[in-house]
Amino acid sequence: MDYEALYKHRFKDVDQDERNKVWKVISQYITSLAGSPIRVLDPACGLGEFINFCPSGAKWAADLGMDGATLSPEIKFLSGGFLDIELPDEYFDLIYLSNVLEHLPSQLAVNEFLVHARKKLKKGGVVIVMGPNFKYCADEYFDCADHTTILTHVAVEEHLVAAGLVTEQVVPRF
Repeated sequence: MDYEALYKHRFKDVDQDERNKVWKVISQYITSLAGSPIRVLDPACGLGEFINFCPSGAKWAADLGMDGATLSPEIKFLSGGFLDIELPDEYFDLIYLSNVLEHLPSQLAVNEFLVHARKKLKKGGVVIVMGPNFKYCADEYFDCADHTTILTHVAVEEHLVAAGLVTEQVVPRF
């Protein structure tokens, strides 16, 4: 799928400056939850709204079908799918998964993605997941052409546990 064309169409009428104001606040909040991490990875960065405003030091980003042109120059960008790109093991303090799991082709793929994320975390590292909760947006969930897997907050928590991660907090609606 041509994700660049898809997202260009999806966000054509969106005021990016206004989105950036919101993402600046979200980025600061997310990193504070992770205890001011030093090494941060956004493995499905899209336009880079989270990682561009992330106040931490070493910032890495990746995305499938994106070129990284909208990212700040200090961000190390890797083009490709999270499971395919070369990343160090046991390295990251924070891996932030924003609106990515629902794009995966199956529940099994969600598990594989999260197991891979766990391997990239250093001891004491944190994975934070944010995405649409089918329980609260079922009517619009599949309006996005690339949403393929149904997830609720309960399912995401189960996936995290099954991947060997410990859940500390679940927020059904953010």
